[in-house]
Amino acid sequence: MSEDTLTPIDGQAGVRRHFRYFDYVMAAFVAILLLSNIIGASKRSFVDLPLIGEWPFGAGVLFFPLSYVIGDMLTEVYGYANARRVIWTGFAALIFMAFMAWVVVSLPPAEGWPHQAAYEAIFANSWRIVLASMFAFWVGEFANSYVLARMKLASQGRGMGLRFVASTVVGQGLDSLIFYPIAFYGLEGWPTGELFKTVLSQWAIKTGWEIILLPITIAIVTALKRCEGVEIYDENTDFSPFAKTGPV
Repeated sequence: MSEDTLTPIDGQAGVRRHFRYFDYVMAAFVAILLLSNIIGASKRSFVDLPLIGEWPFGAGVLFFPLSYVIGDMLTEVYGYANARRVIWTGFAALIFMAFMAWVVVSLPPAEGWPHQAAYEAIFANSWRIVLASMFAFWVGEFANSYVLARMKLASQGRGMGLRFVASTVVGQGLDSLIFYPIAFYGLEGWPTGELFKTVLSQWAIKTGWEIILLPITIAIVTALKRCEGVEIYDENTDFSPFAKTGPV
Protein backbone atom coordinates (compact mmCIF):
# COMPACT_ATOMS: atom_id res chain seq x y z
CA MET A 1 0.00 0.00 0.00
CA SER A 2 1.47 3.37 -1.01
CA GLU A 3 0.97 6.63 0.85
CA ASP A 4 -1.47 7.72 -1.88
CA THR A 5 -3.85 4.94 -0.82
CA LEU A 6 -4.07 6.14 2.78
CA THR A 7 -7.48 7.46 3.76
CA PRO A 8 -7.32 11.05 5.07
CA ILE A 9 -9.56 11.41 8.14
CA ASP A 10 -10.18 14.08 10.74
CA GLY A 11 -8.71 13.75 14.21
CA GLN A 12 -12.13 13.28 15.79
CA ALA A 13 -12.86 10.36 13.48
CA GLY A 14 -9.50 8.91 14.52
CA VAL A 15 -10.60 8.95 18.15
CA ARG A 16 -13.57 6.73 17.33
CA ARG A 17 -11.63 4.35 15.10
CA HIS A 18 -10.12 1.08 16.32
CA PHE A 19 -6.40 0.83 15.55
CA ARG A 20 -4.37 -2.37 15.44
CA TYR A 21 -1.15 -1.09 17.00
CA PHE A 22 -2.18 1.88 19.13
CA ASP A 23 -2.09 -0.08 22.40
CA TYR A 24 1.45 -1.31 21.73
CA VAL A 25 2.74 2.19 21.01
CA MET A 26 1.05 3.49 24.15
CA ALA A 27 2.60 0.71 26.26
CA ALA A 28 6.07 1.52 24.88
CA PHE A 29 5.58 5.20 25.66
CA VAL A 30 4.52 4.61 29.28
CA ALA A 31 7.25 2.01 29.89
CA ILE A 32 10.04 4.32 28.68
CA LEU A 33 8.58 7.24 30.64
CA LEU A 34 8.57 5.28 33.91
CA LEU A 35 12.02 3.79 33.37
CA SER A 36 13.53 7.17 32.58
CA ASN A 37 12.20 8.51 35.87
CA ILE A 38 13.49 5.52 37.86
CA ILE A 39 16.90 5.25 36.22
CA GLY A 40 19.08 8.30 36.03
CA ALA A 41 16.60 11.13 36.51
CA SER A 42 18.53 12.79 39.33
CA LYS A 43 22.08 11.66 38.50
CA ARG A 44 24.38 14.33 37.07
CA SER A 45 27.21 12.99 34.93
CA PHE A 46 29.65 14.72 32.56
CA VAL A 47 31.62 14.46 29.35
CA ASP A 48 35.09 15.91 28.84
CA LEU A 49 34.89 18.19 25.78
CA PRO A 50 37.98 19.44 23.94
CA LEU A 51 38.76 23.12 24.70
CA ILE A 52 35.78 23.28 27.09
CA GLY A 53 36.50 20.69 29.75
CA GLU A 54 33.87 18.91 31.82
CA TRP A 55 30.32 19.53 30.62
CA PRO A 56 27.51 18.18 32.83
CA PHE A 57 24.39 16.36 31.73
CA GLY A 58 21.61 14.38 33.38
CA ALA A 59 22.06 10.63 32.98
CA GLY A 60 18.39 10.12 32.13
CA VAL A 61 19.00 11.86 28.80
CA LEU A 62 20.43 8.59 27.47
CA PHE A 63 16.95 7.19 26.87
CA PHE A 64 14.26 9.66 28.05
CA PRO A 65 14.19 11.31 24.56
CA LEU A 66 12.75 8.05 23.23
CA SER A 67 9.47 9.04 24.90
CA TYR A 68 9.39 12.12 22.67
CA VAL A 69 10.18 10.04 19.60
CA ILE A 70 7.24 7.78 20.44
CA GLY A 71 5.15 10.86 21.24
CA ASP A 72 5.86 12.09 17.70
CA MET A 73 4.73 8.74 16.34
CA LEU A 74 1.51 8.87 18.35
CA THR A 75 0.53 12.34 17.17
CA GLU A 76 1.60 11.81 13.56
CA VAL A 77 -0.09 8.45 13.13
CA TYR A 78 -3.04 8.55 15.54
CA GLY A 79 -3.72 12.28 15.93
CA TYR A 80 -3.52 14.78 18.77
CA ALA A 81 -6.64 13.56 20.58
CA ASN A 82 -5.30 10.02 20.89
CA ALA A 83 -1.86 11.33 21.88
CA ARG A 84 -3.59 13.38 24.58
CA ARG A 85 -5.06 10.19 26.07
CA VAL A 86 -1.62 8.61 26.16
CA ILE A 87 -0.03 11.67 27.80
CA TRP A 88 -2.64 11.62 30.55
CA THR A 89 -2.11 7.86 30.95
CA GLY A 90 1.61 8.44 31.37
CA PHE A 91 0.93 11.24 33.84
CA ALA A 92 -1.29 8.96 35.93
CA ALA A 93 1.39 6.24 35.81
CA LEU A 94 3.99 8.72 37.10
CA ILE A 95 1.74 9.63 40.03
CA PHE A 96 1.18 5.97 40.90
CA MET A 97 4.89 5.19 40.63
CA ALA A 98 5.82 8.12 42.88
CA PHE A 99 3.20 7.14 45.46
CA MET A 100 4.24 3.48 45.56
CA ALA A 101 7.93 4.41 45.78
CA TRP A 102 7.09 6.57 48.81
CA VAL A 103 5.06 3.74 50.40
CA VAL A 104 7.73 1.10 49.86
CA VAL A 105 10.61 3.28 51.06
CA SER A 106 8.60 4.33 54.12
CA LEU A 107 7.95 0.76 55.24
CA PRO A 108 10.19 -0.16 58.19
CA PRO A 109 12.95 -2.56 57.11
CA ALA A 110 13.11 -6.00 58.65
CA GLU A 111 15.64 -6.43 61.42
CA GLY A 112 19.05 -7.14 59.97
CA TRP A 113 18.18 -6.04 56.40
CA PRO A 114 21.20 -3.90 55.41
CA HIS A 115 19.98 -2.10 52.28
CA GLN A 116 17.53 0.53 53.53
CA ALA A 117 19.95 3.42 53.00
CA ALA A 118 20.75 2.29 49.46
CA TYR A 119 17.06 1.81 48.74
CA GLU A 120 16.29 5.33 49.95
CA ALA A 121 19.15 6.77 47.88
CA ILE A 122 17.78 5.18 44.71
CA PHE A 123 14.01 5.41 45.12
CA ALA A 124 13.31 8.11 47.68
CA ASN A 125 13.23 11.12 45.37
CA SER A 126 12.05 14.24 47.13
CA TRP A 127 8.57 15.48 46.33
CA ARG A 128 10.28 18.49 44.76
CA ILE A 129 11.88 16.23 42.15
CA VAL A 130 8.67 14.25 41.67
CA LEU A 131 6.56 17.36 41.11
CA ALA A 132 9.18 18.89 38.81
CA SER A 133 9.26 15.70 36.75
CA MET A 134 5.49 15.52 36.43
CA PHE A 135 5.05 19.19 35.55
CA ALA A 136 7.91 19.18 33.03
CA PHE A 137 6.61 16.01 31.39
CA TRP A 138 3.06 17.36 31.16
CA VAL A 139 4.05 20.70 29.63
CA GLY A 140 6.72 19.29 27.33
CA GLU A 141 4.66 16.44 25.91
CA PHE A 142 1.58 18.55 25.24
CA ALA A 143 3.72 21.27 23.62
CA ASN A 144 5.45 18.64 21.46
CA SER A 145 2.17 17.11 20.33
CA TYR A 146 0.50 20.49 19.72
CA VAL A 147 3.35 21.86 17.60
CA LEU A 148 3.55 18.68 15.53
CA ALA A 149 -0.22 18.53 14.88
CA ARG A 150 -0.39 22.23 13.96
CA MET A 151 2.61 21.98 11.62
CA LYS A 152 1.06 18.94 9.91
CA LEU A 153 -2.10 20.92 9.23
CA ALA A 154 -0.21 23.98 8.00
CA SER A 155 2.01 21.94 5.66
CA GLN A 156 -0.82 19.62 4.52
CA GLY A 157 1.23 16.64 5.64
CA ARG A 158 4.51 17.57 3.97
CA GLY A 159 7.87 17.84 5.75
CA MET A 160 7.41 15.05 8.29
CA GLY A 161 11.04 15.12 9.42
CA LEU A 162 11.00 18.90 9.91
CA ARG A 163 7.97 18.82 12.17
CA PHE A 164 9.41 15.96 14.19
CA VAL A 165 12.55 17.98 14.92
CA ALA A 166 10.76 21.31 15.44
CA SER A 167 8.24 19.85 17.88
CA THR A 168 11.06 18.20 19.82
CA VAL A 169 13.01 21.47 20.03
CA VAL A 170 9.97 23.11 21.65
CA GLY A 171 8.84 20.19 23.83
CA GLN A 172 12.25 19.10 25.08
CA GLY A 173 13.32 22.68 25.59
CA LEU A 174 10.36 23.32 27.87
CA ASP A 175 10.86 19.99 29.63
CA SER A 176 14.51 20.72 30.46
CA LEU A 177 13.89 24.36 31.35
CA ILE A 178 11.15 23.39 33.80
CA PHE A 179 12.52 20.21 35.37
CA TYR A 180 16.07 21.07 36.39
CA PRO A 181 15.52 24.49 38.01
CA ILE A 182 12.43 23.31 39.90
CA ALA A 183 14.03 20.03 41.00
CA PHE A 184 17.58 21.07 41.85
CA TYR A 185 18.01 24.84 42.10
CA GLY A 186 19.78 25.71 45.35
CA LEU A 187 20.59 22.12 46.28
CA GLU A 188 24.06 20.91 47.28
CA GLY A 189 25.89 19.51 44.28
CA TRP A 190 23.95 21.67 41.85
CA PRO A 191 25.68 25.08 41.61
CA THR A 192 23.68 27.57 39.54
CA GLY A 193 26.15 27.69 36.67
CA GLU A 194 26.30 23.90 36.43
CA LEU A 195 22.52 23.69 36.66
CA PHE A 196 21.92 25.84 33.61
CA LYS A 197 24.74 24.16 31.71
CA THR A 198 22.85 20.93 32.38
CA VAL A 199 19.63 22.48 31.05
CA LEU A 200 21.37 23.49 27.82
CA SER A 201 23.13 20.15 27.41
CA GLN A 202 19.88 18.26 28.02
CA TRP A 203 18.14 20.34 25.38
CA ALA A 204 20.95 19.82 22.86
CA ILE A 205 21.35 16.08 23.51
CA LYS A 206 17.62 15.38 23.41
CA THR A 207 17.25 17.25 20.13
CA GLY A 208 20.33 15.46 18.82
CA TRP A 209 18.73 12.13 19.67
CA GLU A 210 15.66 13.11 17.64
CA ILE A 211 17.82 13.98 14.63
CA ILE A 212 19.90 10.79 14.89
CA LEU A 213 16.81 8.61 15.15
CA LEU A 214 14.90 10.52 12.46
CA PRO A 215 15.33 7.91 9.67
CA ILE A 216 14.13 5.15 12.01
CA THR A 217 11.23 7.29 13.26
CA ILE A 218 10.08 8.10 9.74
CA ALA A 219 10.35 4.45 8.69
CA ILE A 220 8.27 3.27 11.67
CA VAL A 221 5.68 6.02 11.20
CA THR A 222 5.35 5.19 7.50
CA ALA A 223 4.91 1.51 8.30
CA LEU A 224 2.32 2.24 11.00
CA LYS A 225 0.32 4.48 8.68
CA ARG A 226 0.38 1.77 6.03
CA CYS A 227 -0.79 -0.85 8.52
CA GLU A 228 -3.53 1.36 9.95
CA GLY A 229 -4.54 2.62 6.48
CA VAL A 230 -5.23 6.22 7.50
CA GLU A 231 -3.70 9.69 7.45
CA ILE A 232 -5.05 11.80 10.32
CA TYR A 233 -5.33 15.58 10.20
CA ASP A 234 -6.50 17.42 13.33
CA GLU A 235 -8.67 19.94 11.50
CA ASN A 236 -11.55 19.96 13.99
CA THR A 237 -9.65 18.84 17.08
CA ASP A 238 -10.00 20.66 20.39
CA PHE A 239 -6.35 21.16 21.38
CA SER A 240 -7.05 21.82 25.06
CA PRO A 241 -5.21 19.30 27.24
CA PHE A 242 -8.42 18.97 29.25
CA ALA A 243 -10.83 18.26 26.40
CA LYS A 244 -12.72 14.99 26.65
CA THR A 245 -11.57 12.22 24.36
CA GLY A 246 -13.72 9.31 23.31
CA PRO A 247 -12.68 5.65 23.16
CA VAL A 248 -10.28 4.31 20.54
